[in-house]
Amino acid sequence: MSQVKHLTTKQRRKITVRKKLRATGRPRLTVFRSNQHIYLQLIDDEAGVSLVSASSATKEKKYTGTKTEKATQVAQELAQLIKKKKINQIVFDRGPYKYHGRVKAVAEELRKAGIDF
Repeated sequence: MSQVKHLTTKQRRKITVRKKLRATGRPRLTVFRSNQHIYLQLIDDEAGVSLVSASSATKEKKYTGTKTEKATQVAQELAQLIKKKKINQIVFDRGPYKYHGRVKAVAEELRKAGIDF
């Protein structure tokens, strides 16, 4: 317990969320949100491999609009990549972020695309 005392609130929240997701056996979709960009990555924890990823910080494609609109566009792109891999069920790992704003927009867009979590 002494190791946990020096963790920040953000780190504690991240650990708590991850503990609940590990035992499912499904691929895990992680979200990293910076001040300007959003990064989404689908990870197979059993193999320790990243299956697909998408972000708004790519040079190949420019995303326009507000940060939430950019997050929605990135989620649409990721949904297409997930469908190509024929994956229908995932676990949504919001990390230390609240289910609000850009994180919520990503989740709703993936649900619209037919991905179950």
